[in-house]
Amino acid sequence: MKKMDYQNVKGTQDYIGREEVVKRNIKRTLEDVFIQYGCKPLETPILNYTELLASKYGGGSEILEEMYTLSDRGERDLALRYDLTIPFAKVVAMNPTLRMPFKRYEIGKVFRDGPIKEGRYREFTQCDVDIVGVESEVAEAELMSMALEAFNRLKVDVMIQYNNRKLLVGMLKEFGLAEEITNNVILVLDKLEKIGVNAVISELVENNISSSIIDQIRTFLTDERNTTFSYFESIAKRSEMVNQGLNELRNLESYLDMLGVKTQCIFNPFLARGLEIYTGTIYEIFLADKSINSSIGSGGRYNNAVGGLMETNEEFPTAGISFGLDVIYAALSKTDNIQVNSDIDYYIIPLGKTKESLLVADSFRKQGFKIELELGNKKLGKALDKANKENIPNVIVIGEEEVKNNELKLKNMDSGIESIEPFSFV
Repeated sequence: MKKMDYQNVKGTQDYIGREEVVKRNIKRTLEDVFIQYGCKPLETPILNYTELLASKYGGGSEILEEMYTLSDRGERDLALRYDLTIPFAKVVAMNPTLRMPFKRYEIGKVFRDGPIKEGRYREFTQCDVDIVGVESEVAEAELMSMALEAFNRLKVDVMIQYNNRKLLVGMLKEFGLAEEITNNVILVLDKLEKIGVNAVISELVENNISSSIIDQIRTFLTDERNTTFSYFESIAKRSEMVNQGLNELRNLESYLDMLGVKTQCIFNPFLARGLEIYTGTIYEIFLADKSINSSIGSGGRYNNAVGGLMETNEEFPTAGISFGLDVIYAALSKTDNIQVNSDIDYYIIPLGKTKESLLVADSFRKQGFKIELELGNKKLGKALDKANKENIPNVIVIGEEEVKNNELKLKNMDSGIESIEPFSFV
């Protein structure tokens, strides 16, 4: 009989002990911030109908190629969710009586059969907040401010780049680019920071873009004024789409300025967010020190998804933001900011008195304390070493003398101070 090969599926991993404690602390911190910002919890199924996730309001062709598909016993076509956005839009579409604005958060596993790199796996945890029912850019401003507060609590220095899809699409339209290839060009422009201007131009040439359009794009990419709103004013006068995008950006900036976070939020006119779902503001969160090149959070406005799923012309103004828990963990692992304090209040060490120690553990737990009882018969020295390594604040030693005298020997591991407390073993 062949021996089983014990290993994880490629793109998945185990988080053991300290690692999982760190991940849980990240999750708790994010959840605390989400709740502080008035978000309500939501849980959606991992399993969905393929048709739902493959709709044109979903992740786009690139993500659909990475979607895990399967079928059930009834031969229905199903898929594992690849994000939390479309499941959220589905909930809104299915529940027309929801009170608007509706602001929710969800933290859950998603799955993509895509490339693997640091912080990017095939099974990973997303942390999403979405607001539906708010037309104003105040929704995006609150989400961006919330993100900065979350990373501040995690002691991770970040910056947010933002843009507007209307501005970028409108500029390309003014250059004479055909609508049917606009999204392909946007995907190329989205690589600008990673591959540079020359490589972007080379890819556009390979896509058979005309030389006159490429010349205009090159000028747009290299003009030193392109990160100022004033650069777009003359074009906005003749392009309604550019004008709308510019006005929305100015509204957003006024909110960011009021909140005092403008210095951490940088306008990038070439930020594209390849998904066609986005209709206005888009943003990505990056580590300030660039120790991880890819974004650790992203989002934007997508006003057409809910109405599209309902197959109506009704528009549901929606904005959202998403954080990858695993990539945040990877980012924290590169810093000295990971501090893992034990959840345990008391570590009970029996010295040949297991039954009596079990009685003490039960008594303390009933008082609300978190107790770990040493079950491996460690000698006192090794048990104390474990308490030190795991940052357990207090230990209780129970031996023959303690039981005889009806007392407990307590030791504070930080101060080293020992004390005696009465306890009836009878």
